[in-house]
Amino acid sequence: DKHSQQAIENDIIRAIALGRQYKAQVFINDHWQLALKHAAFGVHLGQEDLLRANLSQIAEAGLALGLSSHGYFEMLLVQQLLPSYLAIGHIFATPTKQMPSLPQGLIKLSRYVQLLNGKLPLVAIGGVTMHNLAGLKATLVSDVAVVRAIELAEDPGFSWQAFQQKW
Repeated sequence: DKHSQQAIENDIIRAIALGRQYKAQVFINDHWQLALKHAAFGVHLGQEDLLRANLSQIAEAGLALGLSSHGYFEMLLVQQLLPSYLAIGHIFATPTKQMPSLPQGLIKLSRYVQLLNGKLPLVAIGGVTMHNLAGLKATLVSDVAVVRAIELAEDPGFSWQAFQQKW
């Protein structure tokens, strides 16, 4: 409904403003029109959203582009679009989002890293915790995306700093 759309837009405006204030590269997930309208640093698109987005408009506006991939076929297909990074997931089980497939695991992630080594940065996503961070780092993946381990932490700021230091 219109109220929730306005709430989403207000959240996006606030996120972009905070990004500028703290010199953070803010990627807006899915809402590529609002990312364009409010000049976000970048936009992140899942496979379904990729089909509906105007990639030419995103590129012309100079926004960075992050894409999701859930396996070899998607990974090889979307790298042709020259994204700024590719999110590979879900690596471990996660209740954050309904997933149509089983977790990819560290062995597959290592293979993805070897296949795309030097071509584009890969970001591991899905079920990332302090307990599996060392295993993720050992795959030589470029980065990790963390949601629950920070969002649900008693002290999110401390949790984020701990992840940064361990990574």
